[in-house]
Amino acid sequence: MGRELEDLMKIYELERDQWVPRPLPEVFDFFSRAENLGRITPDWVNFRIRTPVPIEMREGALIDYTIRLVGIPLSWRTRITRWEPESSFVDEQVRGPYALWHHTHTFARRDGGVLVGDRVRYALPLGPLGRAAHALAVGSALDAIFDYRFRCIQSLLCGR
Repeated sequence: MGRELEDLMKIYELERDQWVPRPLPEVFDFFSRAENLGRITPDWVNFRIRTPVPIEMREGALIDYTIRLVGIPLSWRTRITRWEPESSFVDEQVRGPYALWHHTHTFARRDGGVLVGDRVRYALPLGPLGRAAHALAVGSALDAIFDYRFRCIQSLLCGR
């Protein structure tokens, strides 16, 4: 995305870190399987992968899915734009509900486990209407999705 266009949009950032008491290869493997996204996404998002699984995760891989955001069904396509096994990967929206979606996943050995990081830079379309939608619903919906994700990871990978 060009710098000029980014300057016109309100860009939001969501950051989360979570420590997982498992070996790095196991944690990275879990997150690198697109089919696990459905396991860590709340039911109310109605997340469905449309690309046949398993998906070969690599730089350039495309993933199509549908979601329901704030009650509206949406098609979404992301591309893996960076793939560094056991270190990080980035998915970026190619087509979907956001004007910008850039999600960096990081993995670092820490204290006998793995620190999993999520950094999402995103913007909504429609200028002032998008900012109002963010204030009224989208920001809190994304917080709820990532809170749910945290709890699922605690249960699935941390045994809690």
